[in-house]
Amino acid sequence: MDITNEKIDDGKAFDWGRVSAEYVKYRDIYPKEFYDKIISLGLCTKGQKVLDVGTGTGVLPRHLYEYGADFVGADISENQIEAAKVLAKENKQNIQFIVSPAEDIDFPQDSFDVITACQCFFYFHYETVIPNFARMLKKGGKLAVLYMEWLPFEDKIAKASEDLVLKYNPKWNGAGETRHPIILPEFVDKYFDTIHSEEFDLDVPFTRESWNGRMKACRGTGASLSEEELVKWENEHKKLLEEIADESFTIKHYAAIKVLQVKK
Repeated sequence: MDITNEKIDDGKAFDWGRVSAEYVKYRDIYPKEFYDKIISLGLCTKGQKVLDVGTGTGVLPRHLYEYGADFVGADISENQIEAAKVLAKENKQNIQFIVSPAEDIDFPQDSFDVITACQCFFYFHYETVIPNFARMLKKGGKLAVLYMEWLPFEDKIAKASEDLVLKYNPKWNGAGETRHPIILPEFVDKYFDTIHSEEFDLDVPFTRESWNGRMKACRGTGASLSEEELVKWENEHKKLLEEIADESFTIKHYAAIKVLQVKK
């Protein structure tokens, strides 16, 4: 399903379903420290009903499943959800997955203890999802917004890879990330109180193959380039990595988390 948003890549269409295979193989990269942080904040634990919005291939619920929460994962891409179902079944995990844009999710009032949104919140129409998330959360329920991004100005491999994406897709506005807290519009305060916000650094391990795959499974490349452009980009990126990277390396990232509690 093609997605267009004038605020994202100057309106250039992208479709996460085109890179579901790469998502499965190369984007399941959050390190243990990332999940430990979520659990340490009392989120996604035993006895909680959790909705993971923008779940993709179900990375978050699959990795947090062992802590005992009852998960529902929702994503706009049917291909992503089909991949999530296969992976959960392979791991004997009982996770409900649904195909739905975040704006159209419609569970009854007070359905969830926690709603998570990892790497996806800025895609949503805030004026629609914020009051709906508040409605679906129980009294005292929490909304956790999470990100993890590489730091191109501190990591030469990340910077060179970004520059190559921009060569093929100059409209991509996902480049140039720096550390910053998650910023949400002021009207969110009408529905939620912020109870936790932090940023922390992570070094994420890759090989040349897995970093090439990670960059391919990116909005600016696999989700939006034509097949011909993508082949050229991929070949050039592989050659670039042979020149500037060892076979194994780490990429400097930072993670950010903001936890909000519903006002009820």
